[in-house]
Formats: sequence, C-alpha cells, structure tokens
Amino acid sequence: MGRQWLHAKRAIVNEKKSKVAGKMTKEITVAAKLGGPDLNANARLFAAVEKAKKASVTRDVIERAIAKGAGTGGDKSALEHVVFEGYAPHKVPVIVEVYTDNHQRTAPEMRVLFKKGVLGNAGSNKFLFEHVGLVEAHHPDAASDLEAAAIEAGANDFEKLTHLQNDDIPEDHAGARFVTERTAVHAVSTWLKDHGWSVITSEIGYVAKTFPELDDTARTEVGEFLQALEEHDDVQRVWAAVK
Repeated sequence: MGRQWLHAKRAIVNEKKSKVAGKMTKEITVAAKLGGPDLNANARLFAAVEKAKKASVTRDVIERAIAKGAGTGGDKSALEHVVFEGYAPHKVPVIVEVYTDNHQRTAPEMRVLFKKGVLGNAGSNKFLFEHVGLVEAHHPDAASDLEAAAIEAGANDFEKLTHLQNDDIPEDHAGARFVTERTAVHAVSTWLKDHGWSVITSEIGYVAKTFPELDDTARTEVGEFLQALEEHDDVQRVWAAVK
C-alpha cells in the first residue's frame, strides 16, 4: 500500500478543517445578518471573525461572508434558522440550532441523526433550559477576579473555563463563561474587551436548568451522539444538559 494510508489520513484531516472553516464562515454570515456588518457594534460578529482568523480563514472569504449576511453583496443570505428539540440517549435534553438553505433536506437528516435518541415536537423541552446571553473570554492575568469582572461587566453569573474545556483559551490565562440577559450580550462583551479580555464567543444560547446523572458508559454514548450532531454541515450549535 506504500504511503496510501498517510494520504488517506491527510484527506480526513483536510476534510475536517474544511468543515470547521465552513461552519465558521456560516457563523459570520449569520452574525452579520442578525446584527449588521459593523464589527465594533456587533459582538457576535467580532468574535466569529477573530475565531475565523485564528483558523486561517482568508480575509476574502470573511469579507464575502459578512457581505452575504448583511445583504450588501451579490450573494445575499437565504439561510433559515431552525431549532430542533429532543433527547439524546439516556433522556438527556438537547436543543439543536440549524442554519440551512433547504429545510426540506435538513429536517429528515436530523430525524436520521436522532435515531439513537428522540426528536421531540416543537416546544417539547425548551422549558428545561434558560434562554440567555453567553460570552466566553480569557484574560492574560491568570489571577483575574472572575466574580468582580462579571459584576462590573453587567453579567448575571459566571463559571470558570480552562484550556481543557475550550482550547481557544490559552493554558496560562484566566478563562470564563459569563451568563447575561439576552439584551446585554453586546454590552458585556464590549466591557470585557475594553478591560483586557479577549472575547472568543458572544451569542444567545441555552443553559440547562438540571443535569441528569450519567455513569461513564452513558456519558460516552451521549458524547458520541452529540458529536454526530455537531458534525452535520447545517448544525451551528448543540445545547445539551451535560456538564
């Protein structure tokens, strides 16, 4: 076989990189569509562009994605936001956010992915989550007072994040997820940026109110299920009641 196995491995790695870049580009388009093309006035777009740059997405691709979302280019966005609610194996509640240009294609594909769980009806499990603003950021001072930062930024709550939980956070930095009112995401992100924090995520999302008890085997099965959802091209976010 010679070095065919190596070429196959590289092809898989390249395909994964392409998928990641594609999701980042779609996130930029969606962010620009929802909040406009001005990075200084759109915290979600700013965070998406910074993440794309770190992943070596080219400037031209980023600019086209912004123009598409803002409707200023020839290729205007026709993406539809669809939310699927259901349960992973072991009755773990899941919310899946999808941006698709073909709902009739995506819906049956979601049903196939949910064959190991349960795809619920609209409104079936949103009551198990808080619908909130989420800002993830890191600071070069590892001893930063996270609680003080949350209070001064105007966040409602916070939790510590490490490099192991989010590899966008450098190992020697203080990392945190700040939970905010949905209307306060931009203000909190702006305060953090103005006070030395690097914002890596700024969005509206879902936080589970309770978390089912899972043993190691169940946790692995749920993790594999969620990973399969994440890998679908149209899926932008998967929110699950798993710590």
